Amino acid sequence: MFEFDQYLGFLAFLTILTIGFWLMIFLITFVIPYWIFGSSMERLKEIREERKAKRQASAH
Repeated sequence: MFEFDQYLGFLAFLTILTIGFWLMIFLITFVIPYWIFGSSMERLKEIREERKAKRQASAH
């Protein structure tokens, strides 16, 4: 039915597929929301600093 080499190849394929699947799940659940939250917080800080700089420039 199967040679031993084919069995090892099939196991290697399943291992790589499983690792890729769990890596994708990890990226979707943790890394992408962390990146979105972090970049939006940085943008809000930049907007606040721009407003503060405009207020200080108009006050002087």
